[in-house]
Amino acid sequence: MKAYELLFIVAPSIDETTREAVMNRIQTTITAANGTVDNVDNWGKRKLAYEIDGLTDGDYTLIDFHADPAEVAELDRVLRITDAVVRHMIVKRTDRD
Repeated sequence: MKAYELLFIVAPSIDETTREAVMNRIQTTITAANGTVDNVDNWGKRKLAYEIDGLTDGDYTLIDFHADPAEVAELDRVLRITDAVVRHMIVKRTDRD
């Protein structure tokens, strides 16, 4: 298992239940492939560097997890089709293996 870091942004206008549903979807995708979620850090509302789909602010969440490299593609696919997620980025962390 390799260490990864996922940062995703949702619109700040989204209600709390939708935000929790996105988190649950991400966690179940990771754990269904025998991965583990190490840490979830909610950064809260921050100003975006540039406007995305009319949004100037976003709600940031950082997730540290371990998973097989083949399963990260499935997580990326899930994040791409989730309408609530505005942007996301998955980075391999070689310093945490």
